[in-house]
Order: sequence, then structure tokens, then C-alpha cells
Amino acid sequence: MAKHTIVGIPGDGIGPEVTAATRRVLAAAGLDAEWVELPAGATAIEQGYDNVLPQRTLAAIQAHKFALKGPVTTPVGKGFTSVNVQLRKKLNLYAAVRPVRNLPGVNTRYQGVDIVIVRENTEGLYSGIENEVVPGVVTSLKVASEGACMRIARFAFRYATRRHRKKLTVFHKANIMKLTDGLFLTCARRVSEEEYPNIEYEEMIIDAGCMKLVQDPTRFDMLLMENLYGDLVSDLCAGLVGGLGVVGGSNIGDAAAVFEAVHGSAPDIAGKGVANPLALIVSATMMLDHMHEEAISQKVREAYEAVLKDGKSLTRDLGGTAGTEEFAEALIRRLK
Repeated sequence: MAKHTIVGIPGDGIGPEVTAATRRVLAAAGLDAEWVELPAGATAIEQGYDNVLPQRTLAAIQAHKFALKGPVTTPVGKGFTSVNVQLRKKLNLYAAVRPVRNLPGVNTRYQGVDIVIVRENTEGLYSGIENEVVPGVVTSLKVASEGACMRIARFAFRYATRRHRKKLTVFHKANIMKLTDGLFLTCARRVSEEEYPNIEYEEMIIDAGCMKLVQDPTRFDMLLMENLYGDLVSDLCAGLVGGLGVVGGSNIGDAAAVFEAVHGSAPDIAGKGVANPLALIVSATMMLDHMHEEAISQKVREAYEAVLKDGKSLTRDLGGTAGTEEFAEALIRRLK
């Protein structure tokens, strides 16, 4: 097992608590890692940086290739641009991957859910090109390029092949957005037909797809979509298995990858020691897989599933009374 250098970004609000708990779990599982801790988000401003995403943090991720990031605050309707969007653009982290599956002990109205959402991460309406045409009238430009559409389609089909997935469904609105979503579909079809005929392929208008998701999510295997749709649908799918507190997420590029908790910074409970670290722990197992540390990843996964199934050390959001550290300690005991 090689020693890894990982950039740790504690984030804002509950971020430092859940990242500390996650790092303790990884150490107990046997990960040999040197952590380079750097800020992002409102915390960076509080520490005296002039930017919510300091160049020092970006440079470290570029140098060390891997980062584990806690949640950061994003102002609504004003203030600084989303740190997450900036990270994805500046590091060219073009693929967001969100696996969503049922976990033992987390009871929901759906069972048998096992979906991977792949989202194009750099274009669409999240390009951030907005203008006020005249007072009271604003526009937002949706961007789609053939290069980015082909790249994310190849990523999704490659992921499906490596993870032994059987079917990929593209959600789109090409009946209305005939050029942008039309290009996305054209590229996905081309990759399917010319490069990956082994994977079953289908297309679905997104509104109908969302209806079918809540009717029977087990009919889906992998979902591929552009930026905004992927943002919305990945959170919708998290709700099928218990919410954002039990799913992980990653942002992957050719030269670097950032693994993150996909929930918010929850400032209302920050510092109280009650936050659930599971989402970041799940994200950390994805990072381990990406590092080819599959054995450690499997140990952590089996440990948190055992804790959830046992039900004695659950955090408040899962119906228990355990705090952040108590949940982490229960998981660590399962590793020994």
C-alpha cells in the first residue's frame, strides 16, 4: 500500500467536525496518508484570504491530485460565486458522480435502489453567463459544446463498463432545447453506437423520467445528464434512500478529483457535535476506490453498514441520539 498525500478542505459550518471524524475513520482503517489541510469557502475569508477559493488550495489539489472536502456555504441570490462551481471549472472536474443506493437500517419507502448519476459538471446554465439586458430583464446563457458532451458520454459509458453496469439512461429536454440538449443526445448516441454497444442505452425526457423515478426507481441503473438536470436529479435520488446525509459525491477530471459531502454546511448545528459524518465517509470510500485502495474502502463500507444495521449509534437525522464522535467511534470499533 502506497502512502498518499491528500488535500483536506474542512469547509464551513459542520465541515470541520465531519472531516475530522472521517479522517479518524480512514486512519483506523489503515490508510497511510499525509494530509495537507487548506481552506475554502467562508472559512478562507475568515482566515485572511482575499478569495473563497485561495490559489494555494487550488495549487495543492493540482499537485497532489486528490482532495476530500467538507461542505461550504454558498450565498443565495447574492455574494460570492459557488466555491463548488469554481472548483469544478478551474480544475476541469468535468464529471460529477453520485452513487445512490439503499443502506441497511435506513428505512425508506423504496427498496432495491442502486443508481449512479453522472452529471456534466462544467457547462450548461452553470457556466454563469448572465446579463441584465435592460432594467428588469435578465438572461442566462446555456452552453453546450461537442467536446464536453462527448467527454462526459465517454466517461459515463467507461464507468458503466468498469463497474459492470448494464444500462445507461440519458435524461434530456431536447424536445424544447433542440440545439443544446440535442447536441448532448447526439454525442451520447454516437458513443453508445460506435464505442459501447455492450451497454443498453435509452433516452427519456426529464419530466417523464422524474415521474418514473418516484414510481419505481429500481428500473434505472445509470443516469447521464447535463449540469442543471444532474444537480436536481441527484438530490431527488438521494431522497429515495434517506437524504443527502447518507450519500457521497465526487467531482472527477483527468488530472485531479475532489470528493465531497453533498449536503450543506448546516450552520444552525455547527459546533454542537451532532452532525452526521456518514455522507463524507461514503465520499471517502469513493476516493479510496479512485486511489485503488479498494480493500480499505471495502473495510470502511462494511463497518458503516454494520453500524447502521445495528442501530445503536445512529445520529439524530437517522432517528438516533448519537453525536458525530460517537458515530465515528462505533464505526472504528467495527474496523478492529
